[in-house]
Amino acid sequence: MAVEHTRRYIRGFLSLDLCKVFPSFLFVFFYLLDLGCICTQELEFIHRSCGVVGYRPNVFSTTLSHLAATNCAHLILPFVAVREKLKEKVEDFFGCEFELFIEFTGLISWCRGASIGWHSDDNRPYLKQRDFAAVCYLNSHGKDFKGGVFRFKDGDLSSVIPIAGDVLIYTADDRNVHSVDEVLEGERLTLTVWFTRNSAHDEDAKLISLLSQRFSDHEKGKSYSFSPLPASDNMYWFSNGMSGFDIRCARIQNLGFRICSSKHQEFSTSDMAVDPLELLNMPIRLARGDKIFDMEFLNSLHGLQVVQFCHLKFSDLIASRKKEDGGTESTKPHLLDKVNGLELVLPCDHQLAEKVLCSMSCDDEALSFSWVAFKLAVTRWEEYMFSLYKELLMLIPHWVFHQTIFLAPTTEQLSCNQFSGFEEPLQNKLQR
Repeated sequence: MAVEHTRRYIRGFLSLDLCKVFPSFLFVFFYLLDLGCICTQELEFIHRSCGVVGYRPNVFSTTLSHLAATNCAHLILPFVAVREKLKEKVEDFFGCEFELFIEFTGLISWCRGASIGWHSDDNRPYLKQRDFAAVCYLNSHGKDFKGGVFRFKDGDLSSVIPIAGDVLIYTADDRNVHSVDEVLEGERLTLTVWFTRNSAHDEDAKLISLLSQRFSDHEKGKSYSFSPLPASDNMYWFSNGMSGFDIRCARIQNLGFRICSSKHQEFSTSDMAVDPLELLNMPIRLARGDKIFDMEFLNSLHGLQVVQFCHLKFSDLIASRKKEDGGTESTKPHLLDKVNGLELVLPCDHQLAEKVLCSMSCDDEALSFSWVAFKLAVTRWEEYMFSLYKELLMLIPHWVFHQTIFLAPTTEQLSCNQFSGFEEPLQNKLQR
């Protein structure tokens, strides 16, 4: 009698060696096609700069539909290759080639205090469509977090200690009842994908419907900004009884920055009869120490993306800065002295934010921070978003035609003249 396999743990599914500093997406795009390397750091950047409060206490999530809804549809692209690879692996292992649809894709982080008891992934009436699950670990137990061990209630492979690059696949039914131990420290980050045989729950169809409107706007010549548009404030609010924090504000402040009003708000914010958190949806500036970086970000999410980009590419930016030492005045950032009253007063429990979102990684960024490197991060972030958006525009027609999201070598097939209207430097398009 054949043994039925209901779960598998795959070590080294995602290659990490060449992904410590993610390059431009156009390079990644063709590299993915040839070698199958997935940049885990790129997904980490997306989650830490776009994530919202999740479905369980002390859990944060980033879904593809949320990216599309917050003007970050171009950030869906780094997910495409890994979704394809996972679907192929699940179909091959469980013997259901060409039968599956992706039902849900999400980055999920479990922070200090997060846990979940015994359950199966289809244990609610609205989840019965789920047939299989894949969990990709994007960081490692012991190095990036403590606790958070995945456990099966019975059968082989009773416990899984997460290691970056490894993948766990299993059936979503009661043959794989499982739990996750409480996270004791750090932030446990995964890419979780569920699969279904029911085409009515195909995530791709829903996303393509949203993205086709983006392509339609481009064809009509409508202008486009690469800056993210915030969702409702409650999606970013982490509550802990009587206190709490805004995750956008917390992630910026935990990396050593402070949020200040824009030039146009200096003398008016104290008189505004609005919820203080609404100020995070308005133009801001960023400060560190006693200096303010004299650039206006369109909102806190825009600032957060640049801050996280700088943090994750810090070593690369420092190396670039050293090459530019002694350069022209154009390489030097314009800084302002910090003035009392400019820093936004927000209802944020900083101690709680540090406790929940604290990192275990040793980081010397605070000691070697450079405003020159930060200015370079602004430019590199703009170039990265620009390349992603161009690639998205080339892929959407293929996705619409085939009604599925997949990688296609479109760059060599389509003329760059199609994008001549995007050649203007992005910084000239962003409002300052």
